Amino acid sequence: MAFNVTRLNHAVLFVREVDRAAEFYHRVFGFEELDRPVGMRAAFMRAPGGENHHDLGLFEVGAEAPRPPRGSVGLYHLAWEVGTIEDLAQAQRALSEAGALSGASDHGVSKSLYGRDPDGNEFEVMWRVPREAWGEFENEATVLPLDLERELARWGAGASVQ
Repeated sequence: MAFNVTRLNHAVLFVREVDRAAEFYHRVFGFEELDRPVGMRAAFMRAPGGENHHDLGLFEVGAEAPRPPRGSVGLYHLAWEVGTIEDLAQAQRALSEAGALSGASDHGVSKSLYGRDPDGNEFEVMWRVPREAWGEFENEATVLPLDLERELARWGAGASVQ
């Protein structure tokens, strides 16, 4: 018997150094840190303006902890959604400045940036195209190069054609 999930509430990552990871997610994503749990090397963080108690948990496992080899079983990446195409452009600037941007894709139904945190955990920052504009992409798994300037002109504030 199946059940319905409405959205991802939060993610929890194992990190080598919780202070370094928390600083990255604060500086690059703007996440706010809650009070740290007593007696634990862990941090819980909330996206500004979000409705979740926390969006990200970080648990320290030590500076020498190995990273799973690429292609091994486990989590590939998390996807963080932003509200506007301008927010995605801001994310591109922030990720580039942090040296964390590793790629970009146009999925037709979404526009995506990819990056890595200081421990190599991969993430996606994406903007979802309005559902009524999905068209031919609604039932396709599309991966095309992202032209963010073109998408800003099409979808950004003041764009004349949507």
